Amino acid sequence: MGQCGVTSSKTVLVFLNLIFWAAAGILCYVGAYVFITYDDYDHFFEDVYTLIPAVIIIAVGALLFIIGLIGCCATVRESRCGLAAFVVILLLVFVTEVVVVVLGYIYRAKVEDEVDRSIHKVYNEYNGTNTDAPSRAIDYVQRQLYCCGIHNYSDWRNTRWFKESRNNSVPVSCCKSSVSNCSGSLSRPGDLYQEGCEALVVKKLKQIMMYVIWAALTFAAIQMLGMLCACVVLCRRSRDPAYELLITGGTYA
Repeated sequence: MGQCGVTSSKTVLVFLNLIFWAAAGILCYVGAYVFITYDDYDHFFEDVYTLIPAVIIIAVGALLFIIGLIGCCATVRESRCGLAAFVVILLLVFVTEVVVVVLGYIYRAKVEDEVDRSIHKVYNEYNGTNTDAPSRAIDYVQRQLYCCGIHNYSDWRNTRWFKESRNNSVPVSCCKSSVSNCSGSLSRPGDLYQEGCEALVVKKLKQIMMYVIWAALTFAAIQMLGMLCACVVLCRRSRDPAYELLITGGTYA
């Protein structure tokens, strides 16, 4: 009966190691996605420390490849030292993922204040040229998030670009994609996106942080199961003489 329990634990452990390899790829993907998205929105959120959770989960993802290999070898070969090392490494990674979750919540709470502080400056630096980074960032966000201005399209009236251009229009990136021949003129407000960009940028950045948090929580739970199964195999091998003899091929005297 005990042998069946150990065998079941070993089977689950091998399966979990395969999951760790898949998890490694997913964590690296999530981390890379955060980096790419941050690059698109970095003008609106200048705190680079926000990338710390993404850096950590990429490192954890790379480490999970190694953990999966160690776990599979240790489980198949019944290596007590290997299984012990496997448990210790999993525990360290688990603690790291808890840190990622905590940091994710901390930086998620800071998003709104950071965006509110930066977005007015970025809009005031807009000059309408593709060579200007703030201008490219604003046009990209307005097209991608279907928004215009900070709170609505009328915010453009207070920008330096609007006052200097003197044509009573907003950038064409404010034009609805379904409207043809839109020039951004404020005389035709129905052609423009009605929602402001600040709330949508905050929502997008918070959503990205939640991806990191949920990824870390999910794989932390899987690692807990992996540690439990490894501990079961270790304990049974240490305490069950019949199991030890079965592994070594020995017999009772």
